[in-house]
Amino acid sequence: MIDIFDNFYRGKRVLVTGHTGFKGSWLSIWLYELGAEVIGVAKKPFTECDNYVLSGIGSKIKADIRADICDGERMKQIFAEFQPDIVFHLAAQPLVRLSYEMPVETYATNVMGTINIMEAIRATNNVKVGVMITTDKCYENKEQIWGYRENEPMGGYDPYSSSKGAAEIAIASWRCSFFNSADYGKKHHVSLASVRAGNVIGGGDWALDRIIPDCIKALEAGKDIDIRNPQAIRPWQHVLEPLSGYMLLASKMWKEPTKYCEGWNFGPRAESIVPVWDVATDVIKNYGSGQLNDISTPNTLHEAKLLMLDISKAKFLLGWEPRMNIHQCIALTVDWYKRYKDEDVYALCLEQIETYLAYGK
Repeated sequence: MIDIFDNFYRGKRVLVTGHTGFKGSWLSIWLYELGAEVIGVAKKPFTECDNYVLSGIGSKIKADIRADICDGERMKQIFAEFQPDIVFHLAAQPLVRLSYEMPVETYATNVMGTINIMEAIRATNNVKVGVMITTDKCYENKEQIWGYRENEPMGGYDPYSSSKGAAEIAIASWRCSFFNSADYGKKHHVSLASVRAGNVIGGGDWALDRIIPDCIKALEAGKDIDIRNPQAIRPWQHVLEPLSGYMLLASKMWKEPTKYCEGWNFGPRAESIVPVWDVATDVIKNYGSGQLNDISTPNTLHEAKLLMLDISKAKFLLGWEPRMNIHQCIALTVDWYKRYKDEDVYALCLEQIETYLAYGK
């Protein structure tokens, strides 16, 4: 595999929370292929068709642990046992609509779970880098027509978005209070950053109330695709795009700990910020069949209509930028879903990582 990180991850102990999830499984595969010793900490996967299950990555990594990030003492025990060098914290309750049904659990996982991970980092001498994954929805969304920058206010209308805004505030507080760059090398040896990605799509995601899984489930069942919020505009990106940014950031934090320990956006280019209806239309085109059905109603639960990220900071300070446009992104995603039943899914994932990397040449 092409190594765009200059052999950085080989031999590093990397702990990934949420490794059984959609983004976490892809990150674990990529890290494993780069020679990292991956320690996965998560609840059980959502379905038997998840990328984590079908790829078999759990049997390859150094440790595949079932645990809840809400259990702070258990997190400290795991960190103490495995002494990770780098931590990618992805475990979360990631769904807007579910947060209306489970607001307390959403806050417990997304805020206190994040704090538990930071406390585990604080209690472990070996950790040098912590990358805390939140979301583009952490920003106070004013439905503005330009992208949010990293220094804009945190907020959130719904429980999910606001819980991620609250998590960002907690991360900033821990960074100031316990991992302050002015105290690096004296009181601590940790570089802590938060990262915010757009609407991430890719193979192996079966979560509820997400456009790609909804499309694929309908197509596989021979039913029309119901679209509840057709004109909602989102910053769509393939899962490998933000993961490449997280991994690049972590490598730079390792080398220059006090320079990069802050918040970062990893979103798509402007032309990939399109309505839900357009994405579903492109899915049908790539799949080769299907019909769309607009089921939007005026009384539906509130979801943001317009949300965009400004990625100037990552582009100019990290040298990171997206490799794919929206059509390439959807084509690669649908390709996974057309092939997963008949092929070796781990090999399919490796092939797709190579395809993604080739777009940047």
